[in-house]
Amino acid sequence: MSIVDFTKTPVAALYGSNCFSNAVMRERLPRNIYKEILAVQAGEKELTLEEAEVVAAAMRDWALAKGASHYTHWFHPLTGLTAEKHDSFIAPTDGRVLMEFSGKELIKGEPDASSFPSGGLRTTFEARGYTAWDVTSPAFLKQDQTGTTLCIPTVFISYYGQALDKKVPLLKSIDALGKQAMRVLRALGNETSKRVYTTVGPEQEYFLVDKTFYEQRPDLILTGRTVFGSMPAKGQEMEDHYFGAIQERVAGFMRELNTELWKVGVSAKTQHNEVAPNQFEIAPVFTNTTVAVDGNQLVMETIKNVARRHGMEALLHEKPFAGINGSGKHNNWSLATDDGINLFDPGRNPETNARFLLFAAAVVEAVDRYALLIRCSAATAANEHRLGANEAPPAIISIFFGGPLTEILDNIVEGKSSAKSEGEEVIKMEVPSLPILSKDVSDRNRTSPFAFTGNKFEFRMVGSSQSIATPNTYLNVAVAQVLSEFADKLEQGDHKLKAIQEIIKESYGKHRRVVFNGNGYAEEWVREAERRGLPNVRNTVDALSVLSRSETIALFEAHHVLSKDEMESRYHIYLEKYAKQINIEAGVTIDMARRYLFPAATSYAGDLAQDAAALASIGATNVPQAKGAKRIAELAAELYEETAKLEAVLTEAQEVEDPFSKAKVYSEKVRPAMDAVRSRGDALEKLVAKKAWPFPGYEELLFKL
Repeated sequence: MSIVDFTKTPVAALYGSNCFSNAVMRERLPRNIYKEILAVQAGEKELTLEEAEVVAAAMRDWALAKGASHYTHWFHPLTGLTAEKHDSFIAPTDGRVLMEFSGKELIKGEPDASSFPSGGLRTTFEARGYTAWDVTSPAFLKQDQTGTTLCIPTVFISYYGQALDKKVPLLKSIDALGKQAMRVLRALGNETSKRVYTTVGPEQEYFLVDKTFYEQRPDLILTGRTVFGSMPAKGQEMEDHYFGAIQERVAGFMRELNTELWKVGVSAKTQHNEVAPNQFEIAPVFTNTTVAVDGNQLVMETIKNVARRHGMEALLHEKPFAGINGSGKHNNWSLATDDGINLFDPGRNPETNARFLLFAAAVVEAVDRYALLIRCSAATAANEHRLGANEAPPAIISIFFGGPLTEILDNIVEGKSSAKSEGEEVIKMEVPSLPILSKDVSDRNRTSPFAFTGNKFEFRMVGSSQSIATPNTYLNVAVAQVLSEFADKLEQGDHKLKAIQEIIKESYGKHRRVVFNGNGYAEEWVREAERRGLPNVRNTVDALSVLSRSETIALFEAHHVLSKDEMESRYHIYLEKYAKQINIEAGVTIDMARRYLFPAATSYAGDLAQDAAALASIGATNVPQAKGAKRIAELAAELYEETAKLEAVLTEAQEVEDPFSKAKVYSEKVRPAMDAVRSRGDALEKLVAKKAWPFPGYEELLFKL
């Protein structure tokens, strides 16, 4: 493991040292080329091969000077992970080699498109695909014990130009939203801003477990979660882990994690203990969305790599342990202009901030109208375990604004005047030694799936293992559609202030049902949401079905983000991924139950029976060993029977051809059958002696690091 002495290598000198950032390009590129690249990043012009040649030469020299021998086009296929194919810089000539890297090699690569999920867009014999340099995200170096590789962020498309990745639709959605937001700004009289883009700050939660215990758990190795495991006497009920002192082993891991992320320009800012035992969180500084998406993939990968170097394994699964908090990825999303305006900043007097109120109303309408699409963006087999539990938002989409902002918007609808804010509110604690604190315009609601938090919206439903590209793409498209309709109305009228008031009144009045400032975890909210007519889609398969609807396809086509074929392909890929994940988990459940749990329980019951017989032979009566043996034997028999039932429904699911029907069987039959097996296994764990149980339990996994 690498330990950096920050007294000798200051963080400022370390930060971005392995990132080919704009600052590095400014130093290494001719001034005219650098300006052209900035224009390309801003969407003002297309990249030329001549410009790419100059950048490629500078990038090559920079990478070689840092020890790189290979380069790779680094992209986001529809697996949700990242992919890379390494090529060396060498070009043989007369028995020697030159280290070459051309503009063409920078901007274009050719990975095998048939071996990645395509949902029918590609077949085995149609293998050609292309990667293309994403100029909006900086190249970086991966360094480990095997060497140094130059990684170039790219998009991934088919031979016919169809998107085979998560980055192409994301970039298109940012452009679509930016275009409609600029129309609104121009209609409001803004003549200075040239571009609107989205910013994101994704908070990443994860668990750490000791590698020794991890390697003894087939379920953790193969599925990322425990398919068996009974709760120990202590869980998280003492609430003593959250924000607690970070133990030294974990602090060492976090120090190296920060170092590795800072090197590649990922602005890791915050770290702390999370609510559950051995659960932690890391959060970066906000940045533009494409950089944030790439950065979050690097965060997940680096967490895992660094954990292994410290003798631990990182679990990114949304619910690795039943009975305690799962892990999410809070997607903090906002809109900004190129000249520094945050469009969700309410300012000191939000009641008179027409721009803020208009954009806020657009988000409310988008979240209400496209609630199913936003719910779908967080729909995965893993996240299904988490949503609706105590630590996560329910499957109902709602927005939190807080009392003051909600009152302002309600007053507009009802034609009432809002009391003018008297500048910034403060909190005085009446203790001379304590400072006066400024007060935000709204509180925070940690139970809301979509909460306004001062100058951004926090989408809390996203799962910890997910790529944030898809949730941001869907959100961008939904808001772009509403803003386009707002712009149409604003561009038609001459009296802008009156038009703004009418738009907000009509839009918010119709869609404020989605605003909820109470406890999203309460059962009362489920009933209230039903009364309001808000959808509550509890399972992943039903949530994904919105992607197949004609109105959803029309929405994405209207904004040129995804075509009908591309939408349908994603629908099939996500259904297949769900089915495959449950299939693996069911197979692991059967294997562990039959090969480990049943033999262990049977053997221990036999030992107890022998002990009971021995005690009976010396005249002991009503011995507890006999009762224990009988109860364990009964549970073991039930475990065996439920495992056979699970195997039968698993076979049934495997034989279904239609993707939706197949996923339905896995959801409605296989998962409940797995739960039935687990309940017997977990009950047995409570009865079988610790030394006789084949796996380390939750006590070791959650409390020993």
